[in-house]
Amino acid sequence: MPTPDFFNIYDLLTTEQQLIISTVKDFSDREIKPIIEDYAQKAEFPLHLIKKFGDIGLFGATIPQEYGGGGLDYISYGLMCQEIERGDSGMRSTISVQSSLVMWPVFAFGSEEQKRKYLPGLATGELIGCFGLTEPDHGSNPAGMTTRISKTENGYLLNGSKMWISNAPFADIAIVWARDNDGKVRGLIAERGMEGFSTPEIHNKWSLRASATGELVFDNVLIPEENILPNASGLKAPLQCLDKARYGIAWGVIGAAMDCYETAVKYAAERIQFEKPIAAFQLTQKKLAEMLTEITKAQLLAWRLGTLMNEGKATTTQISMAKRNNVAMALNVARECRQILGAMGISGEYPIMRHVMNLESVITYEGTHDIHLLILGAEITGIQAFK
Repeated sequence: MPTPDFFNIYDLLTTEQQLIISTVKDFSDREIKPIIEDYAQKAEFPLHLIKKFGDIGLFGATIPQEYGGGGLDYISYGLMCQEIERGDSGMRSTISVQSSLVMWPVFAFGSEEQKRKYLPGLATGELIGCFGLTEPDHGSNPAGMTTRISKTENGYLLNGSKMWISNAPFADIAIVWARDNDGKVRGLIAERGMEGFSTPEIHNKWSLRASATGELVFDNVLIPEENILPNASGLKAPLQCLDKARYGIAWGVIGAAMDCYETAVKYAAERIQFEKPIAAFQLTQKKLAEMLTEITKAQLLAWRLGTLMNEGKATTTQISMAKRNNVAMALNVARECRQILGAMGISGEYPIMRHVMNLESVITYEGTHDIHLLILGAEITGIQAFK
């Protein structure tokens, strides 16, 4: 049973979902937590984990089994994200990108040939993908993208660049979004080794240090016709992908908050000041009580959203609310836990400062905190404030 679980959400889960929690939590405790501080300090991605992610079914959990996926429901996928992010947000990002931003668009918008070609290898981790939407000058406004594809005799020529792309430095394929000659957004699959396609890594990050982040640069890259996603047309297609990824984030960050909270509870019971544990002080108890309350609210929000996802009823704005609320919750919890640990809170002996730094990225990527607020504002008022 995962902790904390103050409202017994575990009892609402199926036997299969309970088994998934146990399996993935054990994996995270065994494979991620013992090594992640060292990799974060070195700003290095633990590449050896990719095959292990594939082996236990973390890639493409909701993709049908006939294409190599897990064929699982969305609550199961969310629980996977939660337990992996207990270990590290960057590890959950790798799984989110592979599952929601690479495998899902191939499944949803690809041809049968593309599904058979790419999805089984992506499910095992034999292939790693990335998602190219954000550009150097167009983050919150993807409609302003300047990356272009132009029809030629042998396919399309792709020119432009993408920025802040998770998995880019080692990805085998990239799901790229670009405008065609008619100005319509199209989706395509770029493959490593195509002439003119490069993926320079971004260095000197203070956040997501164990995650590999880079650029996608396209200089007259020839994209064959068979690499165009035939059923992806318009900006709605990549935004649908982001809905799936934001859903996973809403669950994942709860895991980061749980890890910080449990660390703080244990530390507060052991740290003696003024001849008693700091857990005995009212201010510490206030912090812990408020954190538990906020984690519980986020758990209930994620569980209900997962139910709606399974029923095909979840809306973009509901996903926005969950992403925005739960990431802010996790970041606030992590900061409060850092204070409970005092100076030890910034030490690599504990996971809290790493979670704080990671969550500073999560609150920005795949829709900033403020953009999600304005998405909700537009839903409430019928007026879009960012146009």
